[in-house]
Amino acid sequence: MNDGDEGAGRAVRSKRADARRNKETLLDAAAAVFVRSGVEAPVRDIAAEAGVGLGTIYRHFPTRADLIIAVYRHQVDACAEAGPTLLATNATPHAALGQWINLFVDFLVTKHGLAAVLHSDDAGFDTLHAYFLDRLVPVCDQLLDAAADSGEIRSDLEAYELMRGVGNLCIGADSDPRYDARRLVELLIAGLRRPH
Repeated sequence: MNDGDEGAGRAVRSKRADARRNKETLLDAAAAVFVRSGVEAPVRDIAAEAGVGLGTIYRHFPTRADLIIAVYRHQVDACAEAGPTLLATNATPHAALGQWINLFVDFLVTKHGLAAVLHSDDAGFDTLHAYFLDRLVPVCDQLLDAAADSGEIRSDLEAYELMRGVGNLCIGADSDPRYDARRLVELLIAGLRRPH
């Protein structure tokens, strides 16, 4: 391989890395807008949040469903990757669990909107739901185990059970502006503590 080939290879890798970063930025912006305004938020709001033109969004995601599905997968991955990081950087496993649950609540806001968008594609939604469970239940389990092992919380709770409970608490948030799901979820997480 000559120097020209190596330089071209580096340029291609650099372009791929830039494209990946740009797509991540776009997905982060879309997730933030969806959490604030719902999945029906105007695409121009997402473009403004990301600092890109509408054409950039449509080039990556030709339909709203494509964008929502990509945000869903992106949020699942971010939530899964955050668990170990939060455990390593928080003062206690219970604090890490609380922060992770906040990320999970943000994700659930997008997930509820996704269900409406994909109502005609049950198989696609089922595939995404399986992806969600496969990625997030083990992470929640790790956080619960760490908090139970440290003696901070009771040890008889399963990850799926907690995630389902949090999900159920979030359901009313989209139909009643007075309903504060995050506050109720905080009460639930505080209630896991063992009495001292």
